[in-house]
Amino acid sequence: MIHIVTAENTSRYADALEQAWRLRHRVFVEEKGWSDLARPDGREIDGFDDAHALHMLAIEAGTVVGYQRMLPTTRPYLLTEVLSELCEVDPPRSPHVWEWTRYAVERGHRERGRILSPVGSALLTGIVEWGLESGVDAIVIEMNPLWLLRLVQLHFRVTPLGLPRPIAGEETVAVSAAFDERTLTRLRATRGDSASVLSTQPGRPLRLAS
Repeated sequence: MIHIVTAENTSRYADALEQAWRLRHRVFVEEKGWSDLARPDGREIDGFDDAHALHMLAIEAGTVVGYQRMLPTTRPYLLTEVLSELCEVDPPRSPHVWEWTRYAVERGHRERGRILSPVGSALLTGIVEWGLESGVDAIVIEMNPLWLLRLVQLHFRVTPLGLPRPIAGEETVAVSAAFDERTLTRLRATRGDSASVLSTQPGRPLRLAS
């Protein structure tokens, strides 16, 4: 189940967010070697984890096994402030376009080969479900170019924003990926489950586009 956390309900997810910060540290610092993100307390948090960020947590039996962060492109975001060399056009700025960052899945729940794991598939489906409910129809992603074919196969309409460049030792390309109901249908068919992946907790917040 994917839980959406915003500034409005952070207090209800204090423990889960602590798990998320530590998962991010394990994945990006300890595994990927992004030493500039290292913190003595083992929690990977940056300046974009503010009141405008939207966090999606994959929680199983009280444990965070997957995480991703969404940032509005109407404000400064990772591509414009940190990774601007990846963008060779005007960066997207729209309430209908958000940036997908810090995708992280616990080691034992990851995909093998070209097939998305159940957790990875649920996280991606969560973006599309949330987006269709919230007036968001595209995401900006900085990713390994190997993801391009996977996204197209899942019925995202992908547009590169620049050429691939090495970032922290890994080839990285910035893209805009648009989606609609067809994308959701494809994701649900791939998962073999048409039920919503989003938590139905009372008062689940939606960060509406405006």
